[in-house]
Amino acid sequence: VQFLESGGGWVQSGESLRLDCTGSGFNLADYSIGWFRQAPGKKRAGVSCISRTDYTYYVDYVKGRFTIARDNAKNAVYLQMNSLKPEDTGVYYCGPAEVCGPDGVFASWHNGGSWGQGTQVTVSS
Repeated sequence: VQFLESGGGWVQSGESLRLDCTGSGFNLADYSIGWFRQAPGKKRAGVSCISRTDYTYYVDYVKGRFTIARDNAKNAVYLQMNSLKPEDTGVYYCGPAEVCGPDGVFASWHNGGSWGQGTQVTVSS
């Protein structure tokens, strides 16, 4: 189980980015998928997730700005990030979300695999 993140970059406050999450050797549609951010000096934390039935959840500070979606034909999950703020800066990872909902977004690797390289997002003011 290997995830690959892409689409990060350096943008100014208010601009947009789309992050892509793809899978190698497995079908993302079989999993709830989460996006996680590790801000500088902080622990990795869940930002958004999408369940196998396309239920979506967002933490409060990205609601209305970020949108998560699947494209099963492309075996991909996307995170569209609009109105970016400097506090959105960090390395973004995708992974299997064992918990996806009001209790939070938490990853689980009990089916094997581990975190990928992530993709860096830098938002300047």
